[in-house]
Amino acid sequence: MSETLELAEKLKTEGDKFVGIFSALTDDQWRAEVYTEGEVWTVRNVLSHFVTSERGLVKLFESICQGGAGATDDFSIDRYNTEQQEKSKDLIPAELLEQYKAVRGNSVSWVSSLKDEELEIKGRHPFLGETVLREMIKMLYLHNQIHYRDLKKAIR
Repeated sequence: MSETLELAEKLKTEGDKFVGIFSALTDDQWRAEVYTEGEVWTVRNVLSHFVTSERGLVKLFESICQGGAGATDDFSIDRYNTEQQEKSKDLIPAELLEQYKAVRGNSVSWVSSLKDEELEIKGRHPFLGETVLREMIKMLYLHNQIHYRDLKKAIR
């Protein structure tokens, strides 16, 4: 199996896992606070973050694939996340979950369409800095796993 198909499969498997987890949450669990420093983020905010960050990152990856440099030096992850939370504040969990399914499906399709050699294309990731697409794609699922560890504590 090619490396791009392996990465796509990992994204699909991880995405399916999260759909199952989020689908099983109660109303109280959706409101559970995950992060309380600065802006308070509930479980619902974390799912919104999964949707908006992945949507933006895959657009960035596509641009890098077409010769773009990637994130600008003055890009602020905190500012981006705040803006995206504001844009999605009126969406209910079920709507966010549908968007997550669609965004992850698009990510899986896009990664599946890559040639293995394209994984070596370099660009600037907003968090990782200068790196290759392979590492950026891996960060899509690692990013969600990091937040899931914190989310798990909030929904016990």
